[in-house]
Amino acid sequence: MTDTGNLSARRGGKSAAAFRTISEVATDLDVPQHVLRFWETKFTQVKPLKRGGGRRYYRPEDIALLRHIRSLLYDDGYTIKGVQKLLREGNGKAPSKPVASAPGKVPPTVAPPPEPGNGTLSATSRGAVSDVMRELESLRDLLRKD
Repeated sequence: MTDTGNLSARRGGKSAAAFRTISEVATDLDVPQHVLRFWETKFTQVKPLKRGGGRRYYRPEDIALLRHIRSLLYDDGYTIKGVQKLLREGNGKAPSKPVASAPGKVPPTVAPPPEPGNGTLSATSRGAVSDVMRELESLRDLLRKD
């Protein structure tokens, strides 16, 4: 089965333009529902429709923005403040159209290289992380030899 088939089956056969519930979005983005609610408080751009009883319904553009936020936070290593700054300045703008991708895969982002002070790691911290990564890779290689 293709990734598109999995996504369609998981969404219950909904079209790409259909609204999604918080549980569907949480599953698609592989984050807990409470994280989506938290992001809603931190990123004013995230505005799902709310119906009776406070039920949230996410539009495709909301999902694209959430996918982009997830990518910046989890894949690119930005902090909440760093992502807020990128979105505020328009540098971390989400794609204008929802991008179809496999679950868990985040579309590539177009953002300037991180600069110290905008919520990213400093050069010293990046160097320390690189050292740890090299050490872990050499340990992995040693374990593979056994």
